[in-house]
Amino acid sequence: MRTRFRDRREAGVLLARELTPYADRSDVIVLGLPRGGVPVAFEVASALDAPLDVFVVRKLGLPGHDEFAMGAIASGGARLLNRDVIRQFDVSAQDLGAVTGIEMRELERREHLYRGGAPFIDVANKTVILVDDGIATGSSMAVAVNALRRDEPREIVTAAPIASIEAAELLSRVADDCAFVTVPEYFGSVGAWYYDFRPTGDDEVRDLLSRSRRRVPNGSLTLASA
Repeated sequence: MRTRFRDRREAGVLLARELTPYADRSDVIVLGLPRGGVPVAFEVASALDAPLDVFVVRKLGLPGHDEFAMGAIASGGARLLNRDVIRQFDVSAQDLGAVTGIEMRELERREHLYRGGAPFIDVANKTVILVDDGIATGSSMAVAVNALRRDEPREIVTAAPIASIEAAELLSRVADDCAFVTVPEYFGSVGAWYYDFRPTGDDEVRDLLSRSRRRVPNGSLTLASA
């Protein structure tokens, strides 16, 4: 079993090997979840000779405990809530709305920053590969899958170098296909599986998207209307 990845680039190269059936297909689009999923997705898109874009997902943190998710939102306005957590911690509608508003503004900021005002790639009747650098719970990726369903892709594939058993089981139910380099019995945290897990910055995301667009120009794709 795989122990640790050197960095996100190596992880992306290895993940691409798990996705070879999708190589050199005109119907395939790779979407990276910013920010850490984009360097992995860049290597996947390069290996598969597919276009790359971002799909922004933001966790809705529990008030006072931001690291604990009570839900998530994604590009296109999708929102998934963990009703059990909301009831357990007695989160009011006002607090939920406030957190959602903050994260929605950050989601919109990132979409504008990364895409530069360009419309989102039309995924209708396409095979979409959603990529992250690791999946602990699967909640953010599940939100992304549910959001993308509304745009009627032919197939949605979830992919990551590392995933927990629980996340892999969840995504096997919500996605059409899944690809992982390793699904260990003991997961711990995503960062524990990388020697170099430095944060990915906005500038790096923009640079990778720009490099990918030069390789596969968006002009060759059908874009969704704004």
